[in-house]
Amino acid sequence: MTSPLPTFEDVSDAAARISGQAHRTPVLRSRLIDQQLGVQVLFKCENLQRMGAFKFRGAFNALSRFTPEQRRAGVVAYSSGNHAQAVALSARILGIPATIVMPRDAPAVKVAATEGYGGRVVTYDRYGEDREAIGAALVERHGLTLVPPYDHPDVVAGQGTAAMELFEETGPLDALFVPLGGGGLLSGTVLAAGALAPGCRLFGVEPEAGNDAQQSLREGRIVRIPTPHTIADGAQVTHIGELNFRILRAAAPEVVTADDAGLVDAMRMFATYMKLIVEPTGCLGLAALRTHAEALRGRRVGVLVSGGNIDPARFAELLAAPAAP
Repeated sequence: MTSPLPTFEDVSDAAARISGQAHRTPVLRSRLIDQQLGVQVLFKCENLQRMGAFKFRGAFNALSRFTPEQRRAGVVAYSSGNHAQAVALSARILGIPATIVMPRDAPAVKVAATEGYGGRVVTYDRYGEDREAIGAALVERHGLTLVPPYDHPDVVAGQGTAAMELFEETGPLDALFVPLGGGGLLSGTVLAAGALAPGCRLFGVEPEAGNDAQQSLREGRIVRIPTPHTIADGAQVTHIGELNFRILRAAAPEVVTADDAGLVDAMRMFATYMKLIVEPTGCLGLAALRTHAEALRGRRVGVLVSGGNIDPARFAELLAAPAAP
């Protein structure tokens, strides 16, 4: 039987649940970026969230709803990095043992942070092994509770609190650009926008090399693709979540893509004009806005900056590359 979809009421409940734990991140502006793009851009800076990404919202909301038995047994999650850190930190706060399945090529800074928060890391080959099967086996073997990175109603509700805060601070926006991997953040944003800014035009932004959600919404079914090769490791997924697909199919946001060169240019803009460190996945929104700015000239546009977890050496390497023409 198909489970009911989360609602804006679930987002509001999540906001109360995470209050005092998640940061209410700032909404920042850049006069130079506004001038360059010809729009008024309002950046919701989840790169300044606890553990450096929006993922803390959904993870803490989900784990805080565990029963005493689930807390004793522990949680398992799979993630390339940000959900891993979010679950590990949330579990530490709540006193829950955490096991995290991470790809062997996950950024070292994200693996170190996950272990630093107390998570036990189990590695796998993202190009040859199935993380969902590994997670299911750990659930079966040890009685753990799985909290996936996006295909979970409590995770979706928690992620929706970022857009909820944005709309509460800015009022309705003409458009909002949201990074899109498995669909948790965009799904939660859909719930918040439907209640607080129904006229806002929503854009989900995927890596050009991994546009599975775009294909899925076009075809009306979940399309699975090989693991995409992109610097946006946080959106390096093979398919959108089932719950997320149902939410997005009903809401029909526009889905666009950004290539890796555009992500690096957006990273450079954040660093140069706003003195912000933003990881490639967190740059998806700005990279896509740069491409679509002409059609939005003079409008008030939000950009959800999803995270800032990137190894300093890798950050320097990417910014040292020549800018795209």
